Formats: sequence, structure tokens, C-alpha cells
Amino acid sequence: MLKVYNTLTRKKQEFVPQEPGKVGMYVCGVTPYNHPHIGNARPFVTWDVIKRYFRKKGFEVKHIQNFTDMDDKIIKAANTEGVDCSVISERYIKSYFEAMDKLNVQRADLYPKVTEHISDIIAMVQKLIDNGYAYELEGDVYFSVEKFPEYGKLSGRKLEDMQAGARVEVDQRKANPMDFALWKSAKPGEPFWESPWGKGRPGWHIECSTMSLKYLGETFDFHGGGSDLIFPHHENEIAQSQCCCGNYHSFAQYWLHNGFITIDNEKMSKSLNNFITVPDILKLYPGEVVRFFILRTHYRSPLDFSEERIKEAQAGLLRLKTAYDNGQELLEAREGNTENDVLLAENAQKALADFYEAMDDDFNTALAIGYMFTLAKEINTYANSVINHKGDFDKKHFGQLMDVYKEMAEVIGIFEGSLEMPTEDDGKDGISPEEIEALIAERAEAKKAKNWARADEIRDGLKAQGIILEDSAAGTKWKKA
Repeated sequence: MLKVYNTLTRKKQEFVPQEPGKVGMYVCGVTPYNHPHIGNARPFVTWDVIKRYFRKKGFEVKHIQNFTDMDDKIIKAANTEGVDCSVISERYIKSYFEAMDKLNVQRADLYPKVTEHISDIIAMVQKLIDNGYAYELEGDVYFSVEKFPEYGKLSGRKLEDMQAGARVEVDQRKANPMDFALWKSAKPGEPFWESPWGKGRPGWHIECSTMSLKYLGETFDFHGGGSDLIFPHHENEIAQSQCCCGNYHSFAQYWLHNGFITIDNEKMSKSLNNFITVPDILKLYPGEVVRFFILRTHYRSPLDFSEERIKEAQAGLLRLKTAYDNGQELLEAREGNTENDVLLAENAQKALADFYEAMDDDFNTALAIGYMFTLAKEINTYANSVINHKGDFDKKHFGQLMDVYKEMAEVIGIFEGSLEMPTEDDGKDGISPEEIEALIAERAEAKKAKNWARADEIRDGLKAQGIILEDSAAGTKWKKA
């Protein structure tokens, strides 16, 4: 039984889908005015695993993730460069996809953009006015928070205790300081659209409400994003959406929020010069390593990024991948001559049950990955035993164990890309891959001729250049130390 921590109720709840066998999820996307940073990456990697998990369990998943392609920061960047806002947004949408592809983040079913849904947004704003929940003021339209008695239920705040001005300066004209903009009148030099209230553009919160309701319906399963979105963004989404639907129990039923990422135990900030983009990280580490680093910690827990911690993640992932490679090589290189090792399959099924139990406990990837390490150890132990002792090989039951290991990896989203360290000068300095392969071939011939001295000389020479050789049943592989 899957239980998820629901921010709305502040407790773990059994997940009951709105429609049996189907899951609808909306995840707040990026505002494309810059390259995605490591904080952006965490929710998308998290929700990618959640989606993979549901699909592995047989659910049909509909995943919607927006692009806020009209925003003050985009306008500022466009004005600075003297280009249209679309030039900025498309540039960084492209950067987003390039980064997420390298993190093995599967594409959402749909990526709606704000600029493509202006008419839908205007219609929703008008409905809120008609229903008595919003008011127009000199070309601006505001949501009246006092008209929604449950305002603050997501964040746990009381209206009377809230401080206005979290995102914009307080407009003294408003009926209540906490009333938030649904539509903003046009300012000189800014893009605008025609509306019943004059030229203007949408407010921040109404955009996500409009797009999620349009593509997932008035009531759907999951809404997610970073913890920084709980207030005011998601709080305001709930208010305007439920008032538009006319049902205080409509909209998203489960609200999931990932914890913050810090950099060396400090809040990430451009002013502190510790703002790390995903493209910058990918110059130093493979995408799968970054993904694995994120998933080694439960999504709701804080996550601190440091060189030490990502290297720990890299070492852990390499251990898992080595076990996978060893197991695959054994299956490909040997035929089975026994079916006596039934315990292999039994242990695999136990590990798989534990793995899914961990995932059923609020998508606990940290614990689930622990069970992968359990199987990795068993794979290595068995493979080494067969290779070194040339003994009986139970291909059937070992194959079942490997199938379980691969299933776990598919949920976590690893073993899908290269773990080679990024480099811009591969082959220019030091030994080239072609030279390494030639030496490996020479070493194989030396071993065949029982010229152990030359074989050892080649191995030690490569080691001195930072190249480690690994012998297995399928031959010799190499990796950088």
C-alpha cells in the first residue's frame, strides 16, 4: 500500500487515485530566463522517479509540466539584450531539455506555455470575477482572499498573521494587503495582451491553475514542486482554483514538496557566488552521477551539495554499475550447467519486495537504493565465485536475480547513460582510448603466450597513467582511476 506525505494534511496518507489505474500529476516547471540550477533539477528528478514507479506498477500516468515563459525576469533579460522575450525563453527551454536529458529525466506528456494559454487564463479570471471572488481595479484584477475562508490551509498560516509583499510591493489600493494579482495592467515597454480589463498580462499564480485544470480536470491526483512554492504560489493556486470550480475539495488531492538544496551548507544565491547551474556541474560529472546524488537522499529532506558528497555518490553509483556489468558479462559469456542455486532467485525477490516497500513509503529512494547495494554485493560474490573457481553456473536463477536488479535500476533511472567523466581534451593529453585498447589487445596476446612479465608490465604502465584494467569472463575493460 502506497503512502505519501501530503503537505495539505501534514501527514502520510494512503494514495487512492481519482480514477483506478490512472495517475494525473502537475509539476511546476521553470521560468526560462537562465540555465537550470541544481535546485531546479531536484523536483524534476524526483517526479521522474515517481512517474517511473507508477508506470512500473502498471498505472497509466498523465504528467503535465509548464513553462512560465512570460515573467519579470524574462522581460528584464530581453530588454537587456534588446531581443523579444521569446528569444530568451526558447534559449533556456532548450537548455532545460539538454540538461534534463543528461539526468535521464523522461519527458512529460505535455509542456504547456503561459503565452499559449492567454485566452484560457482570461476566461478563468473572468469566471472568478463573475463568481464574486475577484475584483478589477484600474486595469488590474485581484483575488479577494477574504472571500475564501480556507485560505492558508496548505501552508498552515492564518490570514491575520500573514505578511504581505512576499513577491511584489504592497498595492495600497487593494481591499486586503494579501489579495494577489490575477491580471496585471501593462507597463511601458512590456509585452501585453488585450483583455476585458485593458492591455496587460497574467499574474503568476493563475497561470498554473489554468493549465492544470485544462489538462487534468477539476480534480486530479498530484501537484508538486519545491518547498519554496508552498506559499504563496501553491496556496494561491488552491484558493483561485477551488473558487473557480465551486468546490473546496476539488483541484489536486495530494501535494508533494521536495526539500531545499544548499551549497556547502549555505543557501544557494548569486550574491554568495555559489549559484551552480546544471550545465556547469555536467562539465565535471556525468549526468547519472548528479541524478544519483539527488536520489540518495529522501526527497523531503534537505540536501547539501558539496564536492565531497557528489564524489561519494559517484563512487556508490560506480559500485552498482560494476555489479551490473559483471552480471551481464557472466550471463553473456557462460552457459548454465545447473539450476541448483534457487536461493539466488529467492534473495532477489526478497530484495525486490523490500525495494517496493521502501518506494511505497513516500517514495523513499534512499532506502530503496540500499536494497540495490544488497543485490550488487550478491551479484559480485556469485560472479567472482563462478569465474575464479570455474564451477557450476546457474544461469536460470542468476538471470532472475539480474532481472530484479535491472527492474530496480529502471525505477531509479540509472544504467541508462555513460559514466565516463566529461572531458574536453580526451586524447590530446596523455594516452588515447585507441592506444589503451591496443595495449589491452597486446596484453591479451602476452597472457595467451604465458608471457606474464609483459602482461604485468602493460597493466602497471597503464595504472601509472591513471588507467585501471578489470578482467572478467567477457574480457578486459578499462576505466580512469
